[in-house]
Amino acid sequence: MSEEDQNQASQHQQDEGVKSEDANATINIKVVSSTGEEVFFKIKRSTKLSKLQGAYASKVGKDVGSIRFLYDGDRINDDDTPASLDMEDNDTIDVMVEQVGGSHSLP
Repeated sequence: MSEEDQNQASQHQQDEGVKSEDANATINIKVVSSTGEEVFFKIKRSTKLSKLQGAYASKVGKDVGSIRFLYDGDRINDDDTPASLDMEDNDTIDVMVEQVGGSHSLP
C-alpha cells in the first residue's frame, strides 16, 4: 500500500469517527408539560438548553422562571447541552410548574 493510500484510509476512518459524536449534529427534543401538551424542538447537540427553555416559555406564554425543566428526573441547568447530558434523538424533557410556598396559615 502506498503512502497516499494509507493517508486516504486514515482520513476515511477519522471522518467516520466524527459523524457519530458531531457536536453540530441536530437532534429532535420533545418537551412535555404536566398536562400532556407536547412541543417539539430541533437543536444542535452543542446548543445550551437555556435557549430551548426560553423558546418554550415564550411559546406557551409563561415566564421561564416559573417553570422547571427535567431530563431523566434531574433538573436541567442553564449551561447544560444535549451533548453534556448524553441526550439522543427524540428524547423527552419534562416541564413542571414551579410551586411557591406550601405553608398553611395558623389558627
